[in-house]
Amino acid sequence: MENLHSELGILKLEVKKLLEENQRYSLENEQLRKVLKREAEASGSASVISDYPADLHLHEDGENIDIVGEGYDNLARLYHEGFHICNVYYGHLRTEGDCLFCLSFLNK
Repeated sequence: MENLHSELGILKLEVKKLLEENQRYSLENEQLRKVLKREAEASGSASVISDYPADLHLHEDGENIDIVGEGYDNLARLYHEGFHICNVYYGHLRTEGDCLFCLSFLNK
């Protein structure tokens, strides 16, 4: 019974590691799609990846503008996607609900 319990613990850790890796790859894939879409729009073939939202923020006349707080928005998005953004567990998958460290960081 003890061996079964230790094997189950090992399997849980492996599943957690695979979930974190999958989430990292999903985020990387999303970022690469955004870059590809920007490059496609710049080259004039914008219909290549039209299903994905644009990452560009445009002014009325079509020029790019910098958005203040974009870094904060990215951290908030990461937190809501299930990752830690605090300095204690940064980048690890949140498996047990909200993290007080992350929440206090977001409230600053």
